[in-house]
Amino acid sequence: MPKKSPRPKTDPKEADFSTFHYHACAHAFSGQFTRPFHDLIEVQAATALPIIGGHGNSRVSNFQFREFVRFKHGYTHVSGAHQEDDDSNNTLVTATLEGLNVMDVLTADRIVARLYSKAAKGAGEGEFTLVGSKFENLRIAGCPVHIELDFDLFAEIPTFKDAKNAFDKNGKFRKIASDPLQTGTPLKEQGEQGVFLCSCVKEIDAECPGVTRKGHSFHVKGFGTIFLGEVLIKHAERTLTMLRLELGSAVSGTGSGAQAFSNGRTWP
Repeated sequence: MPKKSPRPKTDPKEADFSTFHYHACAHAFSGQFTRPFHDLIEVQAATALPIIGGHGNSRVSNFQFREFVRFKHGYTHVSGAHQEDDDSNNTLVTATLEGLNVMDVLTADRIVARLYSKAAKGAGEGEFTLVGSKFENLRIAGCPVHIELDFDLFAEIPTFKDAKNAFDKNGKFRKIASDPLQTGTPLKEQGEQGVFLCSCVKEIDAECPGVTRKGHSFHVKGFGTIFLGEVLIKHAERTLTMLRLELGSAVSGTGSGAQAFSNGRTWP
């Protein structure tokens, strides 16, 4: 019998063992109360993406926590897959709240967080976009709140590196990221492991007695503070929180709604 040719040996140094590890999660609403009682709203409609990618979703309908928080529908979606035509890894995360009512002060027909990222092969970090995120018929104390999101600005800073360069150049991004909570202490220039907090809200048009605006937040007497469209930017990582609450009155606590998170990287 003819001898079989030996199987070619693969040099471990030349083999490509790198794998893209997906990482994404989302939830529709969560919170906790510290006054007049201590109680927790467990994470509603939570979804997480496994490191191999794939697809997942979760949905909660007709949710009500006492007489404080209720919504008709809350649902989330995560997906991650390799795109062959450009050899990239793509991740999509969405979180949606419909028919939200918080203590009859904050209401909204629909709030959507949408976070999409594309990581090209060999790139140090993926590029992110927030396009598709929105507020529909948001009202505070019964008054309509018209919100315009700044997709153009965030299209210019798809990566942390781009955000850092824009911040260092002292342009428009620095104005919204230097002191987003208006504490009076400007943020210093960030290194490669730094972090930026800002808001994707560009314009807010709202007038209502007893309601004062401060940056991307509203303070309502006897209710607390409402933060809109917060974006946390790190290297290869981004978190979008469309709604964050700091309640402080006869009823105190915290809450977050329509939140999406994504990163992911190739390793090794």
